Amino acid sequence: MNLRDDARALSDDLVRMRRSLHRIPEVGLELPRTQEAVLAELDGLPLEIGTGDGLSSVTAVLRGGQPGPTVLLRGDMDALPVAERTGLDFAADTGRMHACGHDLHTTMLAGAAKLLSAHRERLAGDVLFMFQPGEEGFDGARHMIAEGLLDAAGQRPDAAYAIHVMSAGLPSGVFGTRGGPALAASNVLRVTVRGEGGHGSMPHRAKDPIQAACAMVSALQTWITRTFDVFDPVILSVGTFHAGTKQNVIPETAVFEATVRSFSPAAQSRVKDGTVEVCRGIAAAYGVGVEADFAELYPVTINDHAEADFVADVVRDAMGEERYEPLAQPLHGSEDFSRVLAEIPGAMLTLGAPPAGADPERSPNNHSPLAEFDDAVLADGAAVYAELAARRLTAAGVGGVDAVA
Repeated sequence: MNLRDDARALSDDLVRMRRSLHRIPEVGLELPRTQEAVLAELDGLPLEIGTGDGLSSVTAVLRGGQPGPTVLLRGDMDALPVAERTGLDFAADTGRMHACGHDLHTTMLAGAAKLLSAHRERLAGDVLFMFQPGEEGFDGARHMIAEGLLDAAGQRPDAAYAIHVMSAGLPSGVFGTRGGPALAASNVLRVTVRGEGGHGSMPHRAKDPIQAACAMVSALQTWITRTFDVFDPVILSVGTFHAGTKQNVIPETAVFEATVRSFSPAAQSRVKDGTVEVCRGIAAAYGVGVEADFAELYPVTINDHAEADFVADVVRDAMGEERYEPLAQPLHGSEDFSRVLAEIPGAMLTLGAPPAGADPERSPNNHSPLAEFDDAVLADGAAVYAELAARRLTAAGVGGVDAVA
């Protein structure tokens, strides 16, 4: 089967679908219009289709013509609460935007379903397509797993793959991945400092929560640099800090929140306890109260080493050596596909998609209101999804993970 040529024949349809999805961005777990669009694209294919109970997910199972294992392919569907400023003729005007390229992911996965359906009789096993809402902070993968995703085909998948496009950092059309940690764990530290308000001219008669909170922010940075190995790093960035109403009034409270990123389960566990203790210690020193809460959002995304090697071989063989570039280090973003990879060996790979002619090092990054993505990558993204599934099923049938012609 020549999936790359088949995908190129679908190119116009893929561009049409992607731009249609781009115009109707939806946020969170409930994506009714997006779900409807996906179901319309899958209509008529030989798929066993299911939808979520508590979220607008879509699962589709393609039964191969020969018995064998199951491979899971995932595409996330949700957008961000970002007002688009790209000026594209298909830009969204709803105050929401597909600023992370999930419209491309959904389109490529639908394209892979069409490609593999056309060759169903030659597949040595089944393919489970996972169309997921709520990746952007809503833990949609966890919800889908809780609703039985991994058993949707009747047997748990042997392997799982996902592609994520990048509007910057990689040249358009270049794929990349790595074994081991691929994306960071994401956590949030929320701190409320409670003091005693008073007049700004008489701080000795108050307990200033702002000073204590500022000391916490500084101390957290120092604590991290003196606690964690630079080769197993932790990143803490305070994104919000709120206190006070007037320049001469010492307020009762100060509140700040920080994102905390780490790249190993051990570091994630240690930073959880340590950041809270730092805040409590400084509060005691300043004589103020503190409520410090550390919430774990997404775990580290860890690619199976053998599956990452398999992905690299498939991309090089199907697309060409120049189309693969190994990732030297993990990305600092986070992903709830980590939930799937904690259960099933597999890999997440990146796909460069900056606009044609743009410098990938200077293009607006994912999540920017100016982020643009190259439609030219859609056909090859769909082809790689399909190649990964077809070749992984064949490889399982001959006794190992390997690329096969």
